[in-house]
Formats: sequence, C-alpha cells, structure tokens
Amino acid sequence: MRILVTNDDGITAPGLVVLEAIAAELSDDVWVVAPAEEQSGAGHSLTLTAPIRLRQLSAKRFAVRGTPTDCVMMALGQVMKDHRPDVLLSGVNRGGNLAEDVTYSGTVSAAMEGCLAGVRSIALSQVMADYTVGREDFSAAVKYGADVVRRLLAIPAAPGVLMNINFPPVPAAEVRGVRVTEQGFRDYGHIAIEERIDPRGFAYYWFGYGREVAAPGHETDLKAMREACISVTPLHLDLTHYATMASLRDAMAGMEEAVRPA
Repeated sequence: MRILVTNDDGITAPGLVVLEAIAAELSDDVWVVAPAEEQSGAGHSLTLTAPIRLRQLSAKRFAVRGTPTDCVMMALGQVMKDHRPDVLLSGVNRGGNLAEDVTYSGTVSAAMEGCLAGVRSIALSQVMADYTVGREDFSAAVKYGADVVRRLLAIPAAPGVLMNINFPPVPAAEVRGVRVTEQGFRDYGHIAIEERIDPRGFAYYWFGYGREVAAPGHETDLKAMREACISVTPLHLDLTHYATMASLRDAMAGMEEAVRPA
C-alpha cells in the first residue's frame, strides 16, 4: 500500500511527524508532499496566479510553496504520477476540524482533493486543550490513529466520500471510545469578534467560534469532543440537497421551454 501524507500546518509541523508515524504503522511506502509554510484556513483554494515551487527534501519527502490543494495536485500529477498512492492521509492538524470548520479547513480540503482524484482519503485532526507551542498534546492521535485508520481501510470505500477524524482534547488514557458522528453546527449569530489594540495604538481583531447548536438525538462531532470520544465523520463531496429538488422543479414549472436556446 502506497500512502501519500500531507497537511495544512506545513512541512515542519509536529502533527505531520505524528501522521508519518501513523502511516509507517500501515505501510513501508510513505510519501510526504506538504506545504513549505503554514496554510491553515486555506480551504480548497488552488494557486492560479503564481508559479508553484517544488523542493525535494529527501527521497520521498517534498515541500510545495502553495496550498494543501496544490500539494495534492503536485503529488498526483508530478511527484507520484507514475505510481499513484492508494491512500491519502491529511493532518494531523493542530486543532480540531469540526462542524463548519470543514468548509475552511486546508486539512479537510487536501482530503477532498484526493477524493476528487479517486484516491481513498482521510483527514485527521487533534483538538487541543492547550495551544501553547511545545505543549500541544497529540497523545490521543498517537495512540489511536493507526488503529482507527486501519479499521476504515478494512471497509469498502464509497465513491465521493472522505473520512474526517477528530481526536478529543484529552490525554490518550482519558479517551472514552470512538463514535461515528454527523457534522455538527455552530450558531454564527453568536460568533465572537474580539478587538484589541496593538503597541502603536491601532485596532486589530481575532475571530472566535459561535456557540454550538443543540441537536437532541444526534451524535455530532462537537458532542463527541465534549464527551472525550474520537469522532469519525463521513463527508460526501456531492453537495446537492436532493430533498429540495422537487419543490424547485415546482417553482420553475413553465420556464423550462422559455429559457431553452432556439
């Protein structure tokens, strides 16, 4: 099994070291193609207005001056074009990718790009209780990462589906299990924008999360984190909301012929 490892935190990120170790438990053919610099929050962006720079660091290790999507495209279309990977692992992100985070996340977007290309893809993120550099605790991902990924690879892959794994913000010994979850949601009507003043007297701002939207009877990724469980969420690339299509057809009735070209 050939594994491609990437991330959005950059080629020197501690979470990438964790993910390489996880991959090494699954295969002895592990390739790394990751951003030269941190690309957190890059989402599924693709560089179109600047050249992409690729630097080889060792036999199977490459840094790309670009986004996580750029990295996957370079890996599949250049670095590994003669022998594509069987699996793509993205992460382990320094911080969670929960709820609507998946729409902003470079970690998840790298897995999306792999999935679009037909490669089985999994995103892994470690929620943090302490984000202080050097004090981040990846122990839950270290202990359980390989086993969770191995179990996912043992089941058939559904077309257009990637897996999003989040490890809770507790030491490995305090993890209470693994849950298959839905994507949660936060209330963006209550998003926090914190204003501060820099030493020169100018204002600057930090964005904060909105509060979680309660979903009784639903096992969400947010709920799993609160309860110290690992969450495994299947994400589907098809964003079509099929339940709405019938009402849309009713709303557009009579216009089909009117807008058809002559």
